[in-house]
Amino acid sequence: MRTVVVSLACLLATTALPGPARAQADYSHYVSPWKTPWDYSGTRGPERWSELDPAYAACNRGKEQSPIDIDATQRADLPALRFEYLNSAVHYVINNGHTIRVDYHDAPPQGSFLVVDGKRYQLTQLHFHRPSEELIHGRRYDMVLHLMHKAADGEVVGVAVLLQAGQANATIAQLWQHMPQREGQLDVGDLKINPAGMLPQLRGYYVYSGSVTAPPCTEGVKWFVLKTPVQLSIAQIHSFARLYPDDVRAVQPLNGRTVLESR
Repeated sequence: MRTVVVSLACLLATTALPGPARAQADYSHYVSPWKTPWDYSGTRGPERWSELDPAYAACNRGKEQSPIDIDATQRADLPALRFEYLNSAVHYVINNGHTIRVDYHDAPPQGSFLVVDGKRYQLTQLHFHRPSEELIHGRRYDMVLHLMHKAADGEVVGVAVLLQAGQANATIAQLWQHMPQREGQLDVGDLKINPAGMLPQLRGYYVYSGSVTAPPCTEGVKWFVLKTPVQLSIAQIHSFARLYPDDVRAVQPLNGRTVLESR
């Protein structure tokens, strides 16, 4: 195996190159989605989320919380995941004070979809965590991408894509060119992103019933955790870490839940 050594300074210099005609963050139109502030540490950290707001009660009292350490699994014949993702305009890249996020507002039948066993779930938003919130047999990955979806009947589905250091990811590079450096949203016009560029080719997965991983920690979320990680560069990891070096919630107890694993 040939080893290539590249200086960190060189990597960071590459990351710092600005994108063409980069816009300024449009903070005036950004509204925080949380009526009660919370954090990943300190007096507003995860151990006290339920104390901050009655709407966050599930965070410390729920029995099917996420993320989890995926260790013992039960193999099963599970339906394939079909991603009908489009190269569509995102308009804004958001720094919401906890992560970098993109929201999708297309009304059905427009938009990108995940199809599972004939049921369609529309992509509503995507965001990142560093390191991964999910553990696989006790191991954390360098980062994770969460793609959130919703069906017409209201069922919420999350897809977790584990990210590990390696080659740069072109789709992430597009997003990082427009990453707001403080809380707010960046107007990116008609920048087009295809989330499929952040998916692995192999689509084997784990599936379990869990929750949103941040307040209000709503339960009833079906999580598909893809087994095969996707690479991004060390420089891309560092760019995110300069804003959010540790935006993860601790793993939650299984409380008797079964994790299924596709064959």
